[in-house]
Amino acid sequence: MNRRDFLKNSALAALLVSPLAVTAKSSGKEVSLVPGSPEWKRLEQAIPAVPTVKPLKPRRLLIFNRNLEYDGHRASILAGSEAFRLFGERTGAFEAVISEDPAMFDRETLSGFDAVFLNNNIGACVAEPERRQNLLEFVTRGGGLMGVHGTSLAFTKWQWPPLEDWAEFGHMIGARGANHRGGYVKEPIVMGLDDAAHPLLRTFGGTEYAWSDEIFRFHAPYSRKCVRVLLKIDTEKTDLSTYKPGDSCLRADNDYALAWVRQYGKGRVFYSALAHSPHVFEDRKMLRFYLDAAQFVLGDLAAPTTPSAFLTPAVRAHEKLGWRLGMEAYTFHKYTLFEAIEKTAELGLPYIGGLSFMQRTSKDIPRNFDQQLDDDQLRQVRMKLESHGVRMPVYYVQTVPSDETACRKLFAFGNKMGVETFICEPKATQLDLLDKLANEYGINIGIHNHGPDISPHLWRPEMVLALCEGRSRRIGAAPDLGYWLRLGIDPVSSLRLLKDRIITVQMHDLHEAGKSGHDVPWGTGVGRTREFLVELDRLGIKPTMIGIEYSREWTESMPKLAKCIEFFNETTLQLAAGR
Repeated sequence: MNRRDFLKNSALAALLVSPLAVTAKSSGKEVSLVPGSPEWKRLEQAIPAVPTVKPLKPRRLLIFNRNLEYDGHRASILAGSEAFRLFGERTGAFEAVISEDPAMFDRETLSGFDAVFLNNNIGACVAEPERRQNLLEFVTRGGGLMGVHGTSLAFTKWQWPPLEDWAEFGHMIGARGANHRGGYVKEPIVMGLDDAAHPLLRTFGGTEYAWSDEIFRFHAPYSRKCVRVLLKIDTEKTDLSTYKPGDSCLRADNDYALAWVRQYGKGRVFYSALAHSPHVFEDRKMLRFYLDAAQFVLGDLAAPTTPSAFLTPAVRAHEKLGWRLGMEAYTFHKYTLFEAIEKTAELGLPYIGGLSFMQRTSKDIPRNFDQQLDDDQLRQVRMKLESHGVRMPVYYVQTVPSDETACRKLFAFGNKMGVETFICEPKATQLDLLDKLANEYGINIGIHNHGPDISPHLWRPEMVLALCEGRSRRIGAAPDLGYWLRLGIDPVSSLRLLKDRIITVQMHDLHEAGKSGHDVPWGTGVGRTREFLVELDRLGIKPTMIGIEYSREWTESMPKLAKCIEFFNETTLQLAAGR
């Protein structure tokens, strides 16, 4: 498809090929954005001249403008499209493709983009279930998604209150609804920086910012367990005294988030409630904020996404080191996956590793959690993870399929769940195919080690390193430190041998070396756990996940797991303070 075909259904296509006025109907009145007009000049003059970061590669951003059943945002949609088009044109950060055609969400077409900007969309702007599934999988496999203001009502049946038409989208974008003060198109507020040091908030210089707009307040599914809040209403500096009990805008917790980022699967998501009126696209700080958000969802501007509810000084230290602490589901294999997710969240961890065997998915899905589950069952798992603010970056595959078709089904399953790394014990003859599919699907292969009886060609780190030779960086090691210790293999020297071929880690500490060794809380055994973490940091290794796998006291392990977490937190705080 050529560029003009991409643009043929866009209300702003003319702007990309000639400096013509753009017009649209809004509440029965014609709305225009004319190059050279005062409105256009204010917008054009405020556009940043350079990107915050240089793109890692040429980027393409789909700007989708279709808006059904409500036309009150047309002026803002036109201004937003032109602002983002100029972002790309002036800074070189991306190529903008603007469209109102739902066919843009056909799988092959969508795969040509790095991110999608849903520009103030309301209603069932893409109705076909297959195209919605394509957007979902685009995000879970690593694409970017951003939305502003009315996008919290995208994929609803418009009326008041709106009727839900795709519940998972509300979770993906982070919120539903549009409660705001009646008659306040420009309600004055003070925006507070909820996470002042966050890279996407550099433009605000660490200080609050006075603003006026139609200000949305959100209820469920918005939750700090799921999103990293950036901007909020500063309730101490904003007059909320006229609110009455029962007002739909009120929240008992006074948590009025205005913008956030998150991960959904592997995808990067940004949402801002601010864009009811076009003036947001004439403000230099807000334009820089939105450009930085675009570079984040496109994959160029790195920014942390750990949900706000999980943030502690220790977790901020994890982020500084580039580490993620999570629970391996095998620790809870006596329970269902759903119960394991609950226990992981109870321990304050936002990550869990999946497991293909020995564990039923849930009471209602009494089957192993694997690629044989259908899309609705996988949706139920994603919603369970979502309800507890937990992600699944790693997944243990007990048996790698023997043929390419079956392998592709496994990798497609991984992308639907947002898995970043498969942990497995492949045969040497399977590695060529796995390397090919790892790069095609964007999922790493971490080679696991059992003992010589189970994995005779994988149990020593030298063996794994030899298998990695000549292969892409997506093939590496997923060491199980417990097996190393039981076989007399020193974790620290093995780490120095494998170096950046380590992709993910299953951590153990044992009460003694040798076959009789059993798990004990980290730092209390012979595993040199602190030395291992210090060396991991010195080498600059950032595993997909540092997983707690505690193979003892299966139904009574929670106090021991809490001690492992406490040890890890103390160690990371010390390491981060030394930087």
